[in-house]
Amino acid sequence: QVQLVESGGGLVQPGGSLRLSCAASTTIFSINTMGWYRQAPGQQRELVATITKGGSSDYADSVKDRFSISRDNAKNTVYLQMNSLKPEDTAVYYCNADARLWSRTTNYWGQGTQVTVSS
Repeated sequence: QVQLVESGGGLVQPGGSLRLSCAASTTIFSINTMGWYRQAPGQQRELVATITKGGSSDYADSVKDRFSISRDNAKNTVYLQMNSLKPEDTAVYYCNADARLWSRTTNYWGQGTQVTVSS
């Protein structure tokens, strides 16, 4: 089993910044692609950004040039730096990770962290 523990959410004014962190706790699994998704009230969960173990990243068009994803492979931790936040970025942000053990890959989700952008 792999546990994903998120931190860094909160309330921020429009134009402000937040940094989310997500640490995968495991001693035997290999953590491959990690990412962040978000879900606003009444809406479907959507991709925000992903990053491979090699560092290749991908972003939703709505956050390009404002958000930056990075990771520390030694710590199995992924970060999401969010700048120029807008009210429409308000959502619960979920960490996601693909964990491989031998030939089997399992996808895991974190519990979510609330991000609220409001004046």
